[in-house]
Amino acid sequence: GPVRARGRARPPGGARGRAAPRRLSPPPPPPRRCSGARAPPPPPAGAALARARAMRAHTAELIAWLGPRHTIPSQYVIGRDSAGQVQVPVIQPYVRHARPLHDVDFNTLAPAARRDLAAQLRWIVRRSRAMYRATGQMPDLYGRTSASATERRHLNGPRQLPRRLWSFLVQRSLLRAHNLLLENGPACRIVLVDYDPVRRSRLYRRAYFTARRLLFWRDLALLAWMERGGRVPGGRRP
Repeated sequence: GPVRARGRARPPGGARGRAAPRRLSPPPPPPRRCSGARAPPPPPAGAALARARAMRAHTAELIAWLGPRHTIPSQYVIGRDSAGQVQVPVIQPYVRHARPLHDVDFNTLAPAARRDLAAQLRWIVRRSRAMYRATGQMPDLYGRTSASATERRHLNGPRQLPRRLWSFLVQRSLLRAHNLLLENGPACRIVLVDYDPVRRSRLYRRAYFTARRLLFWRDLALLAWMERGGRVPGGRRP
């Protein structure tokens, strides 16, 4: 909401002086409308504000579906980067003693810890499926990493499409997710840290989420394999 300052505002003429008269300029002429003309695009700040509100609403929806145990609060602010472009960064609390599932060596976990981890991931999968049936959206449980914006643009290029498909279909399993953190300690909970919605066309989202729902069966099979002590492929090599 608007910030209200305490105390009374001082007039332009000083604390005790009279207010200086203001000169009124004539009102601007009304805009001329042309038939078939499109409305001008919103200013960068207005578009960023709309984006921040949409991201905040999507985050609240994810938290409602996954619950407070597997989510963290996120705050969205509007600012400019070093190039002067308006951005919407997210501010999240630091999750201490946590690491991505991608970096976890599951063979070092005790059998009870593996069973608890598998139970948490199965619950997240069930809630993600239920969210998609109700809203047409799902959390991005997997994620990708890149060292810089230049590398990210390179990976998103058309020549890298076979590599992206291989990563999407084979390498990025739920047990090698970047967006899910395993918090060490007595709780040993799994936390989702990425709440960005999929900003593509409706057809793209439908195809993407359909593929993810099918790949959940592969992930559930890997969970059963890990729970019985099997070695999980992929991950960071020692």
